[in-house]
Amino acid sequence: MRVVQAKKFGGPEVLAVSEVPDPVADSGEVVVRVAAADVMFLDTTLRSGWASDYFPVETPFVPGGAVTGTVESVGPDVDPAWVGKRVATPTAASGIGGGLPIGGYAERALAKVATLAVIPDELSFEQAAALVHDGRTVLAVADRAAMRPGQWVLITAAAGGLGTLLVQLARAAGAQVIAAARGEAKLALAQRLGAHEVVDYSESGWADRVRERTGGVQVVLDGAGGEIGRAALTATAPGGLLIAYGNSAGGFAAVDAEAAAAQSVTLVTLFEIATPDTDWLTLHDRAQAEVAAGRLEVVIGQTFPLDEAAAAHAAIGARTAVGRTILTV
Repeated sequence: MRVVQAKKFGGPEVLAVSEVPDPVADSGEVVVRVAAADVMFLDTTLRSGWASDYFPVETPFVPGGAVTGTVESVGPDVDPAWVGKRVATPTAASGIGGGLPIGGYAERALAKVATLAVIPDELSFEQAAALVHDGRTVLAVADRAAMRPGQWVLITAAAGGLGTLLVQLARAAGAQVIAAARGEAKLALAQRLGAHEVVDYSESGWADRVRERTGGVQVVLDGAGGEIGRAALTATAPGGLLIAYGNSAGGFAAVDAEAAAAQSVTLVTLFEIATPDTDWLTLHDRAQAEVAAGRLEVVIGQTFPLDEAAAAHAAIGARTAVGRTILTV
């Protein structure tokens, strides 16, 4: 079968199509004939070698931690009724709080039967692929944020996969939504999805303008991290909540609990949300149901065929991608 491998650590050009043997399902596993694979910012950092301290991958490896497709075969102890079902799932190697997000950029991928979510008829393979990571994470973040009518909610990286979903959920909760992103196209997308106000965080003093407009936001949902996350803290009102779930700007928010406490702000990290007790499969099913019912829009900004995975990584690296980036197989 065809796969895309990172032959060595480096830029997008290190990704190349290779032929490898088909996978065989072991106990508790299935083989998924892949229709679509999610492309995450994390994939680009693994490919570059930057994240090897957290995810000890060795080259060559096949990136990609989430796929959708049809179950083609099952392991010896798995119900054969799974064969032929349309499913969305992390790869067998992947796992929140552990595992490696690899194995997805392929014509066939291994998955654990325990992580399989049946795709509703109303969803395409591409939509479902965009929800494998983002759908469950966005609901975990939104549940923790418990946004209320009238609250000011600041969402950074608002035009990304998680950000676009959070804008919609915050608006549906009755919050006053300020979407922060980079560039006119991304800000326009956030407005279309329901943001009341937008701010370009590539401009200096953006957080000061947010605080002047709101008197301090009650909730920050930070998908950007880095110095953008630190600036977002300054826009937060005393008694507010900052959930630091992303690192697209380079590392999680440069804020520690002590700095947040000095401003009477509660800081919650993704690692506090992603606990061993979190029911990820139920969250995944909830997210799919919301999209199937038309209450939530999945924004897929760009799709690429499998053999153009390098172009997908280049788009993410150039910060031109919006919503989710998907590979089709």
